[in-house]
Amino acid sequence: MNPIAHEETDHRGAFFIEQDGRRLAELTYSRANAALVIIDHTEVDPSLSGQGIGRKLLDAAVVWARETHTKFLVTCPFATAQFSRDPSIRDVLA
Repeated sequence: MNPIAHEETDHRGAFFIEQDGRRLAELTYSRANAALVIIDHTEVDPSLSGQGIGRKLLDAAVVWARETHTKFLVTCPFATAQFSRDPSIRDVLA
């Protein structure tokens, strides 16, 4: 499995996994301001289904948020469900 990468350009960002130049999984966000981003979408290719990849993307985003003192608003149903199930990551919520 390729490592999770992160990119941000023009107020849009993503944590993602690519293989052979194809994005197989991603968690996307838009930047509201310098300290706040909105997680809006998580998608995982069916070939990676059942491997916990969506959660791994979210965990990478949480680590990044803690390191950069960024807070999240969440509109993505997957991420919303993860935050509701796991109190240990709620410190990054706005």
